[in-house]
Amino acid sequence: QVQLVESGGGLVQAGGSLRLSCAASGLTFNNYAMGWFRQAPGTERAFVAAITWSGANTYYADSVKGRFTISRDNAKSTVYLQMNSLKPEDTAVYYCAAVRPRDYSVPYYYYYAHKNYQYWGQGTQVTVSS
Repeated sequence: QVQLVESGGGLVQAGGSLRLSCAASGLTFNNYAMGWFRQAPGTERAFVAAITWSGANTYYADSVKGRFTISRDNAKSTVYLQMNSLKPEDTAVYYCAAVRPRDYSVPYYYYYAHKNYQYWGQGTQVTVSS
């Protein structure tokens, strides 16, 4: 049974930092690209960042580029999201997700679509106060 378990969320002031972790089990972690998505109340789930199986390629939403960094440790089956310079508009539930593309030459925008991901965590709340 595949499990993705997020941790590290919480309440932080604007300008602060948080580091989210997502521990995976029940799958061969280094066969999967990993993504982070977020969802605020009343909005659709939105892409935040993704990282390919080896970590060689990373992708970011424009709204977080330069502030957030995605990374992974395949030995620990864990993906991270370092979030700096947080803003109130970053407030959301953050989800990690795993995808094994049929073809590793998929275009970058493949990772932006939540419908492509096969497994999801339960989410962790991030609240940024102004």
